Amino acid sequence: MTLQTQTADVLVLGGGPGGYVASIRAAQLGLSVTCVEADNTLGGTCVNVGCIPSKALLHSSEQYEWLRLHAAEHGIKVDGLGIDLATMMARKIDVVASNTKGVEFLFRKNKVTWARGFGTLKPGNLIEVRANDGSITSWQGKSVIIATGSVPVQLPFLKFDERRVLSNVGALSLTDVPMHLVVVGGGVIGLELGSVWRRLGAKVTVVEFAPTILPGNDDDVVKDADRIFRKQGLEILVGTNVTGADVRIDGVTIHVEKGGVTSSIEADCVLVSVGRKPVLSGIDATALGLALGARGEIVVDDQQRTNLPDVFAIGDVVGGKLLAHKAEEEGVVAAEVIAGKPVHMHQRTVPGIVYTWPEIATVGLTESEVKASGRAYRIGKFPFSANGRARTMGETQGFVKVVVDKETDEILGAHMIGPNVADLMAEVVLAMEYRGSAEDIGITVHSHPTLSETVKEAALAALGRAIHI
Repeated sequence: MTLQTQTADVLVLGGGPGGYVASIRAAQLGLSVTCVEADNTLGGTCVNVGCIPSKALLHSSEQYEWLRLHAAEHGIKVDGLGIDLATMMARKIDVVASNTKGVEFLFRKNKVTWARGFGTLKPGNLIEVRANDGSITSWQGKSVIIATGSVPVQLPFLKFDERRVLSNVGALSLTDVPMHLVVVGGGVIGLELGSVWRRLGAKVTVVEFAPTILPGNDDDVVKDADRIFRKQGLEILVGTNVTGADVRIDGVTIHVEKGGVTSSIEADCVLVSVGRKPVLSGIDATALGLALGARGEIVVDDQQRTNLPDVFAIGDVVGGKLLAHKAEEEGVVAAEVIAGKPVHMHQRTVPGIVYTWPEIATVGLTESEVKASGRAYRIGKFPFSANGRARTMGETQGFVKVVVDKETDEILGAHMIGPNVADLMAEVVLAMEYRGSAEDIGITVHSHPTLSETVKEAALAALGRAIHI
């Protein structure tokens, strides 16, 4: 049977943050766009089972813990405080639905066609789309953007069943608060979701193979985060290797080893968050001649071009920082390059956020990285305990730290742990995008009293003239 082939200027394979943003931007630029997505909703992992639902639960659990621990000191009396987990989960579902419906609306508004089904990339920029009913449509594009994302890595002895052995998907959908949750992996996902269930009453044990949690982050931030999270009640085992597990109907036994000493941990369930890997379903890289990297990621240049003519790739499938906002920006770059604009991706200014409480935010180089390079540098650091707004909030843990070039004063990196630092980081990212200096931030007037003054004071500290410490 011969398929009738439909055409579009741009075919986008994947409707996650990178894919849907690329689709909308390309449409804004006057190109005809078809986005291929097999899920019932747009938004990918981030909107459906990642960023959005996790932040909904983080926020709900933060409110509960604040009421439990801090309401009285504010003169707020709370009687009969408790958890209705079903209502909390229903709210999370509603938040997700509003976001996915929002993406669908934006597709309609920008005249982006959603080809619903599983897409297979063929030579010559052809994508065959198999719908749920088995019907197949064929799309020919002048350009193709691959945005197929990533999936969680499984351990061979801890296969996801989303009941006892959880990925991020299962950890966002528990129907009861576990008595004991073991989190394998002390990175962003493990600490965020571990924090949710700890606040709601679970004992949470984090097992990390590396010498510290949050490997790769600034040493000062990691040290403070470790101290704060332990004080909050997380049990953290670093330098510890998970060697095996026994999964039963009623629980899981985790076998661990540290320094040659073996032991076991009993848990109701275990969240495995040891990383993610690129998804190449529907993409036969060998047959297509598509160049891949050492970890199975698609190799691209700073304009998101692959080695194949008019084929681009964005987001988690190209590796690097697996972040929704990175994918979105790469999607914009790919769309604009296709439209003939002279743009490229700035990876050095992509921030990273950990939505624990306090929050953690980072951008650019850590102090250790700058030091290892041999470059002369200065540090500016300012604690939230010396900030008036933080004191009024009762949120005085943490600090803002900037790393600057000693000779030019250019900001090389910034690292924060404290209240709302996910939002405070935007100012530093903007400054770094313009190759700005600590003085640029230090001489900028900041509203008082605000948390943003910590950023100004850290910049002034790098110049040796902080005012409030």
